[in-house]
Amino acid sequence: MCLESRPEDVFSIRLLELPMPTGSTDDAVLTDWILHSLGLIRRRDENGGLQRIMRDALLDDPLRGWSSSDLGEATGLSNTAIFQQIKKLKRAGLVSTETRGKWDYHVLRGGSMSNAVEISTSLASKILDMRLSELAGMVEASETRMEVDSEDEGPALSIAISEIGPRREGFDDTSTLAMGLGLGGEGESGVELASKLLHSLCSDHQPVTLLALSERMGTTRGRVKTSIDRMAEAGIVETVPMVQRLPMDIFASLNRQNAARGSEWLMGRGGLSRLDDSVSSALIRTLSDGDGIERVGEILEPVSVKSQRILLNTLGGRMPFGYRLTGKDGKAVSENVSRAVDRSLRRIRTVAKRLDDSLSP
Repeated sequence: MCLESRPEDVFSIRLLELPMPTGSTDDAVLTDWILHSLGLIRRRDENGGLQRIMRDALLDDPLRGWSSSDLGEATGLSNTAIFQQIKKLKRAGLVSTETRGKWDYHVLRGGSMSNAVEISTSLASKILDMRLSELAGMVEASETRMEVDSEDEGPALSIAISEIGPRREGFDDTSTLAMGLGLGGEGESGVELASKLLHSLCSDHQPVTLLALSERMGTTRGRVKTSIDRMAEAGIVETVPMVQRLPMDIFASLNRQNAARGSEWLMGRGGLSRLDDSVSSALIRTLSDGDGIERVGEILEPVSVKSQRILLNTLGGRMPFGYRLTGKDGKAVSENVSRAVDRSLRRIRTVAKRLDDSLSP
């Protein structure tokens, strides 16, 4: 008997946070949810090739040892389709393969979905710990990075967890990490930008605007936003209001509206009347005296951030937002990512147990 290890066996999943299939005991629904949560299918389709292999073969008889021919008879899929789907399951740690002579025989690891998921999620957790250790080492500790509370609950989790594979030519450690966490998207085209952004944000001690990041990276805001969104989905980056820029934006809006509509409008519909008389009068004087942003900042100092934001909105401006890491240091960032991932892995294990129960006679 010859046992072989192949390149496609390198562990890799894309963990997605999905609404729980609450109350469902339908094995097709539960199987679909697990496969989707592990990033093995792009959309829910109970008649997809992967689902048919699971439902009509591996879940029906987990330890039979299914050859491609057996799987073809059970599912009606071509050899090419079977090869591609089995490769996904092996990379996710759900299926193992034994080679006997010329034939490969596939089994559901541990003999049940809950056991296979336990193996897969345990491996994912260990690999993520290694990856996050690399990330933590990149982050510059900062006491100022987290001064302002984030108002963003963040998007649903989406993070790749990939085993460290052979070194790629032209990839440094940061690029390898960015690719391993899926920050560059599908393939390698977005890895360079994601690597540069990650390295930059790890050294920033204050939130940075999208415009500033795009200028720093020398590319469009759209490309930067796409990469930043992936980091936010992975729990590495979050959106935060740029409160330190409020005086600057209020100053610009005051000047713009004063030139267009005059001071009476500012005191009325412009929102200055909502402020203390001494503050509103002082702001009007800055317009006639030609004072700068520094003076506006001094005047607004006793005004709450909430009131400043309302004033900016009333003047037709928009609250500026920026991006930062989700913790003051590497340990904090890693812990934030780990908590989100652990929550999703626990949910997958729970649904896998429910699936096994639904399949029991």
